[in-house]
Amino acid sequence: MMARPFRFPRVAVRVLAAAGLLAAVAPSAPALAETPVEPLPVTEIAPGVFVHQAPYQLITPANDGAISNMGFIVGDEAVAVIDTGNTPLAGRRLLAAVRARTQLPVRYVINTHMHPDHTLGNAAFRDEKPRFVGHAKLPRALAARAASYVDAAKRDLGPELAPTRDDVILPDTTTPDRLTLDLGGRPLELEAEPTAHTDNDLTVFDPKTGTWFLGDLLFIGHLPSIDGSLEGWVKVMARARGRAVARVVPGHGPASAPWPQALEPQQRYFDRLRADVAALVAKGASLREASEKAGLSERDGWALFDEFNARNAIAAFTEEEWR
Repeated sequence: MMARPFRFPRVAVRVLAAAGLLAAVAPSAPALAETPVEPLPVTEIAPGVFVHQAPYQLITPANDGAISNMGFIVGDEAVAVIDTGNTPLAGRRLLAAVRARTQLPVRYVINTHMHPDHTLGNAAFRDEKPRFVGHAKLPRALAARAASYVDAAKRDLGPELAPTRDDVILPDTTTPDRLTLDLGGRPLELEAEPTAHTDNDLTVFDPKTGTWFLGDLLFIGHLPSIDGSLEGWVKVMARARGRAVARVVPGHGPASAPWPQALEPQQRYFDRLRADVAALVAKGASLREASEKAGLSERDGWALFDEFNARNAIAAFTEEEWR
């Protein structure tokens, strides 16, 4: 399918409030925006392509909510940011990393899907007046979960660091299929994927360097988490495996990795999980038994296995029962 030219969106969702610190105990929002922050460490994985490699951690005050890989690409005229972290502070630190390398305007902020560790730093870029870009299904998905994401961040981080509802910025530019964005001498090719990790996964390809940002369609080291369809995810990755690219950027894992070799551990985990779940369904096992047994032989190969495997097993078991 040919890439569609850029078009202005029909939907525009704007957030009016600033960073979510309590006015009674912290400086005003304008003052916070002016407070210098330490830039996130980034690696230039290819000319003009920068990535912050996040730790394999759950969200805590110690990591500022910067728990997913984030990046930016610099063209001749502008910058595109790809994912923004779980808090406005994470986003501000990413913006500081951009400004440490270029003063070109941030023209686009692209979210690879709706999960909070990829979207809740969007508010830090509001003053840049970019286009916020995502999958056509992302606005609905993020809006539906915004309250729960903010509440979870307040619980895990405290109100001083957590985002507010007004910090949740939905895309104002979306695509149901493919879209090309121009940074000036540097086109970026965006592709909306079928339901896989979520129902709103979006990939970003930089033809100039052959770099492919896969978001959470690819996990390396950090156990994958299923919030869409395991079978759909397997199909998307089978199709992606044959694509010739120089390198990929996972949503969680190293800053970059060779392709398709980078897919092997995730594929092995999915194969094991699918086989275990199919056997459990065939013998009439319960959902609880699946959550306790499926995929366990993979435990030693992944960070955060105990935090995510049981829910993956439940998702896979439910999907298998309905096939």
